[in-house]
Parts: sequence; structure tokens; C-alpha cells
Amino acid sequence: MSRPPTLDLPDAARAYSLETARGTFAVLDAGAPRRGTALLVPGFTGSKEDFVALLQPLADAGWRVVAIDGRGQYESEGPHDEKAYALQELAADLIAQEEAVRADGSVHLLGHSFGGLIARAAVLHDASRWASLTLMSSGPAAIDASQQVRTKLLIHALAANGNDMERVWQEMRQVDPEDLSTQGDPDGIEAFLHRRWLATVPEQLIVTGLQLVSEPDRVAELASVPLPKLVISGEVDYAWPTPWLDAMAERLSARREVIGGAEHSPNVEQPTATARVLDDFWATCQ
Repeated sequence: MSRPPTLDLPDAARAYSLETARGTFAVLDAGAPRRGTALLVPGFTGSKEDFVALLQPLADAGWRVVAIDGRGQYESEGPHDEKAYALQELAADLIAQEEAVRADGSVHLLGHSFGGLIARAAVLHDASRWASLTLMSSGPAAIDASQQVRTKLLIHALAANGNDMERVWQEMRQVDPEDLSTQGDPDGIEAFLHRRWLATVPEQLIVTGLQLVSEPDRVAELASVPLPKLVISGEVDYAWPTPWLDAMAERLSARREVIGGAEHSPNVEQPTATARVLDDFWATCQ
């Protein structure tokens, strides 16, 4: 679970509801598209707030960056219907979001963790609309076996407890009490994590969790797409070990960047260094 370092929006950003051909999505939108536009897709249990710390530096560099809540994720509504969260449905949402934010030129696409699997599916469906693809801490296929065990436990708890997200939250706190405690929370981050969890549609988490433990290797398909690609991660990754990401980048003929001092979420753990890499990569795609 990504833990944003702050919830304070920078001066360059605004929060609003983005109208698309496939519904309304909550977004954080920062900057003007002087150099281009980028769409930022959060991961499993995440939200648009996972990118808050990237907004100002990227806006200052001349990019318009739009971070989204996918359907059923935090402040974007979604049905209590598992079929609505199939990967192809989420990819179709992403294409509709691109159509809604596009200005002049194509849009750079970034997916973090599970968001990278959605981004990959969207690119494979239609590569022509994108200026580049960045896979941030997102690997070639299903997550590592140890994380599959944890994810399956969560899926089981969600299925067993129906819509009682508070009960599942409390069970999660028993497993990771320090990580999810709301005690001593002067900045309100833990309270936000709790609020975000309660607002997320359980069916969305069940289906996306199942996708994380079953995703096939589609690297060869993606390698055939003539699009600039970046694979970026921290020095350590528990979902997709960094050697997997190294090998994936080589198979993709993609640029590979490792952010020092970061783990699974360089966007929140080392945002300045991460923004610098993104700025440099997107500039090469012009």
C-alpha cells in the first residue's frame, strides 16, 4: 500500500471530476501542457494521491500531469459487479481518459504496480495514441510467490466479509499493525489510508488482486510495439524483484532506471529523483 508523504495539493494542481465517454473519474490535474501531457495510473489498493509529490516538479518542468482514480478506486464510483473490473474494461477506461485529457500531441502513459498492467493492456489495444509507456515497479507477469500468498489472503477476506470493508481493515491491521495504525497521525496520512480503503469497491480489489496473481507474461507482445518505453523502480521490490524488472527491460529494449533509496513506490519514497528521470525520459520522446 503506497503511503503518500503529503496530502497537500501543490499550487499547480486541482482536484475535479473528469468526464469521459465511459463515465466520470476523480483526478488530480497539474500544470499546463507546454511540453506534453502525462496520465498517471495508480496500483492495487492505491489512488491518485500516490502521485501528489510528483505533481509540482513535473508541472514546473512544463508537463501537464493527470493522476486518476480508476473505476471503483477511492473517489471514482464503480458498480458492485466483478465483471466491471476485468483488465480489458479498465484498459478501455484508460483509453477514454486519454481522449478526455489529450491536448496537442499524444499522451505519455505511466502505470505504477498494477496500474502498469492496465497501461500495458491499453498500449497493446491501441499503441498509436500514446507518446511513451512507463512501467513503474510493474513486472512482466504475476507477482512474486510470497506476495501472491498475501494477496490471496486479502482476496479471501474480502470475499468472506462481503461489503464489510471495516472488518477487513481491522483484520489487515492485525497482520500489519504498525503499517496501518492510525495512532499518532499528525499529518493525517494513516487516517487517509483508512478512508481510502473504506471508499474502494471490494469487487474492484477482488478482481484486480486475482489479476495480480494470474497475469501472463506479455512482454514479447509489448516488445513488438514501436513505442518508447521506460522501466523504473526502487532498489528493492517485493512484488516484482528487481532482477525480473532488469530482464523485462532488456526484453523490451527499454530504458531502465533504478531510484536509489526507494522500494516499491519511488513516486512517494523518492519523488524528486523520480520526477527528474520522468522529465528526462519524456523529453527524449518528443
